[in-house]
Amino acid sequence: MLDHGAAPPATEPSAPKPPAASPLAALGRRKPVEALVNEGGQGEGGSLRRSLTMWQLTMISIGATLGTGIFVVLGEAVPVAGPAVTISFVIAGLTALFSALSYAELAGSIPVSGSSYSYAYATMGELVAWVCGWCLILEYGVSVAAVAVGWGDYLNELLNGTIGVTIPEVFSSAPTDGGIIDVPAVLVVLLAMVFLLGGARESARINTIMVVVKIGALALFCAVGFMGFKSGNYADFMPLGMAGVTGAGAMLFFSYIGFDAASTAGEEAKNPKRDLPRAIMLSLLIVTVLYVLVAGVAVGAWNWTKFEGSEASLAAIMNDVSGQTFFGTLLAAGAVISIASVVLAVLYGQTRILFAMSRDGLVPKAFGKVDAKTGTPRLGTIIVSVFCAVLAGLIPLGHLIDATSIGTLFAFGLVNIAVIVLRYTRPDMERTFKVPFGWLFPVLGFGFCVFNMTELGMATWIAFGLWMAVGLVFYFLYGMRRSRLATPAEK
Repeated sequence: MLDHGAAPPATEPSAPKPPAASPLAALGRRKPVEALVNEGGQGEGGSLRRSLTMWQLTMISIGATLGTGIFVVLGEAVPVAGPAVTISFVIAGLTALFSALSYAELAGSIPVSGSSYSYAYATMGELVAWVCGWCLILEYGVSVAAVAVGWGDYLNELLNGTIGVTIPEVFSSAPTDGGIIDVPAVLVVLLAMVFLLGGARESARINTIMVVVKIGALALFCAVGFMGFKSGNYADFMPLGMAGVTGAGAMLFFSYIGFDAASTAGEEAKNPKRDLPRAIMLSLLIVTVLYVLVAGVAVGAWNWTKFEGSEASLAAIMNDVSGQTFFGTLLAAGAVISIASVVLAVLYGQTRILFAMSRDGLVPKAFGKVDAKTGTPRLGTIIVSVFCAVLAGLIPLGHLIDATSIGTLFAFGLVNIAVIVLRYTRPDMERTFKVPFGWLFPVLGFGFCVFNMTELGMATWIAFGLWMAVGLVFYFLYGMRRSRLATPAEK
């Protein structure tokens, strides 16, 4: 019999709603290191596969770094610095070195796909992490386009040396350079996309072959170029003063972008805690030695005034020194292969960063959806590749280089800060690699990044400011509310 006087049966209390999203709350949200590591490899509909060895990780970093910077950007930096361009490479290399040490420590401690985005999430909060991730999108996405544009110059050199034809300028230049679309730049991005869709291990094997070819091509250049070495080309070593050297150093920092690519493979490495720090440092050492050697031989073989307006400068030097087109054509063939490997490796890093950001809810889920058969973020790879191909086809090289450099320097600066923060907040955490001399090197790394940023032009800063403004609008309208830390009950 029912008791009509009794109180109605109690209902289970509803789950508490997450606090309203706000910029201050976002700044305070941090993702614990353990949570980052435990999520490793897990994506929407599947998971990434641990298949990469230390050698393959090193090749990914070299593949992402060694390419357009020495084959193309050298020709733009020499007229700015003169023969002292070798010092400009050293300045850019020091900036990269201090940041590489910080990357190595964090990659061994937090081996995940998000690279500096994830490091910032664990140390400085979600809002700073988003800013860092947005800079990485600029760094990787735009550098893919910039490298692809440089690829077309050497493709024309190769075609001219083999079959005597070149792609018409209207189809090999951006609209602002008198063309309609840069078709070679579009094609190399789409080709890299096809390789990436086949899987990480398969892509790594192709990349390794390409890296061996590019190192061989540069060794050939040094051997032939040294035969035409003239000490008199170094007589006026610093014709444009130290301002020219530092300005070229900021420009040449683009040549070092990519050594951090191994850190984006943290969830696909077989032994990430051991292999990631080694791969990062080894790749930077190999690249720096090659850069200084090639730059020294190039300026010794060719007076620095000849570099003005020379796009495929290394191939031109080979032809000039040898007195025939065979060696220049051979170098152009090596450059075509090697620059393509940069597109492949950097595009790989871009997709993995967006994979991590998608898993955290800050960008749409499409970027984190993993194909069960290949173990790759298929849809994200296609979206990123098409976007980069459009940039490469429509925007000239110079604008892309500066935009890439400022985004990278900003992200690198945050990584150096992250090392210091993690040292104080998690002093007992396991570290397979530790930056020597305490906080000194991270502070120097941050200082070098700031210095190189100040050397970039006002137009680059304005473009960077607009990019960051767009990113913050996107975050406050989308990412802040959809963040997994803001909505922990949602899956």
